Amino acid sequence: MTRSNSAHRIADTFSTPSTKGIPQIYFFESEGEYAVSLEAMLDPELHGLEVQLPPIRFPWKHNKKGYRDHYFDLRLTFQDGYRRAVYVKNDRALQSARIQEEIEAIFSSMPDSFADDAIVVNTDDYSRAYRDNLRRMHYVSQIHAPADDLIVEQAAKSCNYWFLEQLVGQVPLTPAKAWQAALRLIARGIIGADRDAVINLHSHVWLPA
Repeated sequence: MTRSNSAHRIADTFSTPSTKGIPQIYFFESEGEYAVSLEAMLDPELHGLEVQLPPIRFPWKHNKKGYRDHYFDLRLTFQDGYRRAVYVKNDRALQSARIQEEIEAIFSSMPDSFADDAIVVNTDDYSRAYRDNLRRMHYVSQIHAPADDLIVEQAAKSCNYWFLEQLVGQVPLTPAKAWQAALRLIARGIIGADRDAVINLHSHVWLPA
């Protein structure tokens, strides 16, 4: 991952079913866009991720041309073919009446050929700890070890524990493999943890209801 001090531009390599598992480089204009992408990559239903998309032209009464072009930050395509465009902004910007007016104009002008729906994502929902957790979860999710995952999942459903350290200490795996499997299960929502706090061996974990 690389970053520019001026624009905080981030580059990372992802592989998805749409790339046939071949890693490709993606560029993101902010930490917020990158975090949204990492979270999307954890969705098992994701088929493809796109950035640097073509513009959507929308009417805009506040300039002489009477229109503006908008570039959506991301487009997600799911396994069933459903496409979702993603508009990413921080909370301060989203409080602006002008930005709200812009969002309404963009979304109403988006053609069906571009996406099936569009959503707004507030980057302030991604704390620093949450972003760090997403990076780690994405990293371990690229390690394919279903047998390890099953062992930890079975232990999570049958053993007593409060901290993650207590759970991984009860499985017949090396500490590193047990930790990675547990983090993959947290990423998939099979094990619960507070994602807004750094997830480590001292984290409280549980089985979601």
